[in-house]
Amino acid sequence: MGKRWLLRLRVPAAIWIITAVCTVTAFADGALIPVGETVGIQIKTQGVLVAGVDQVQTAQGAVCPAAEAGLQAGDMIVAVEGRTVGSAAEVLDAVGRMDGSPARITVRRDGRQQELSVTPVRESGGGLRLGLWLRDGVAGIGTVTYLDPATGAFGALGHGVNDLDSGVLLPVEDGEVCRAKIVDVKRGACGAPGELAGSFDAGDVIGCVNANTPCGIFGVIQGDLGALRPAVPVGRPEDVTRGPATILACVDGREVREYDVEISCTGMAAGSGRDLMVRVTDPELIQRTGGIVQGMSGSPILQNGKLVGAVTHVCVIAFMPTGDYCFMGIFG
Repeated sequence: MGKRWLLRLRVPAAIWIITAVCTVTAFADGALIPVGETVGIQIKTQGVLVAGVDQVQTAQGAVCPAAEAGLQAGDMIVAVEGRTVGSAAEVLDAVGRMDGSPARITVRRDGRQQELSVTPVRESGGGLRLGLWLRDGVAGIGTVTYLDPATGAFGALGHGVNDLDSGVLLPVEDGEVCRAKIVDVKRGACGAPGELAGSFDAGDVIGCVNANTPCGIFGVIQGDLGALRPAVPVGRPEDVTRGPATILACVDGREVREYDVEISCTGMAAGSGRDLMVRVTDPELIQRTGGIVQGMSGSPILQNGKLVGAVTHVCVIAFMPTGDYCFMGIFG
């Protein structure tokens, strides 16, 4: 079953690069395996996310019971009429059993739970509706940045998985990592980020996801990731200099290759997470992808034999000479 990363349109104006330093220095005495392999990622949320609210067309006109009750995009529905719900199907089933009376909806918002009273309405020619768009998980592809050889712990993406519609960082109940491959590349160009198209078998699970943070997703790999490189030291901020570096990326099938980049700027905005800029210089990667494209998030950055960062977002600008693709980063 082939699936694309559902958050592919969330592209800021610059690439962020987050180093392994702030999150992985406790692993393996600072020595980690840089990976660069593409994997399929499936995440189930804690509760059911309200992706949005919408009008319901009734015999009396358009109304939105959810909005009138105070429900809003980004809320996590955790219970309906006191009964815990863990999927969108369970919420829909609970709505289907309603009789039109006010119903108690328990949501988690900004880390706190609150109870709202929602009165369903009958859709013209249909059943009872609340006017909600719901989501209980996402699936797509991403790149593994590192693997701890001692524990199998991994980090990937370098940025969090956010809901496409609401922008909310998805709280993870559980998730899986599956073997994947790249089947096509949409080259990047001026004003367009480009994209890797990947597929994965949801049944070929090689690991689990247990955390989704602004710094990336984290979990444990139990299966084989392929041909792994030796572990390398984790770089510190003071180890990074302007000049040549490389990234590990998979842009064809399952083959991970090392490509040349150049770190062109460091220390741009200390403490903000915007400390590093690099540009792709490798002619083969530029020919294949046009630079960095969506789906390469998590590709590890190496300099002087150390793991110093990971690509996460692509720079989209109106004009830039071939090969000059910029990215930024966080150092801990």
